Amino acid sequence: MAKKKVLVVDDEPGVLRFVRVSLSLNDYEVITATSGEEGLELARTAKPDIMLLDVLMVPLSGFEVLERLRKFSKLPVIVFTARSDIADHALKAGADGCISKPFSPQDLARKIKETLNTRPA
Repeated sequence: MAKKKVLVVDDEPGVLRFVRVSLSLNDYEVITATSGEEGLELARTAKPDIMLLDVLMVPLSGFEVLERLRKFSKLPVIVFTARSDIADHALKAGADGCISKPFSPQDLARKIKETLNTRPA
């Protein structure tokens, strides 16, 4: 079975490294973007199965990325944030799930699996 491809969009290199390593160990193919623009481009071209999206980025916030993404894609999106008030807003804006920072590699892998399994193919 082909590995699921996860697109991770975050402007913090340390977070990208942590997520790439932990998801690779859980048998996911990981592609990363360090900006919202790059993330949107990769969502179009790399055909990921799911996107992990940081909310607090500049110049394009995670909410703006989500808004633009929803104009051309139904790609499942899990938002990660350290703020619980943002989680509710993200779900209303079209995210499929949220995970709070800091998170463990196991929690992240479980959240991805749950989200992919609950979405219609």
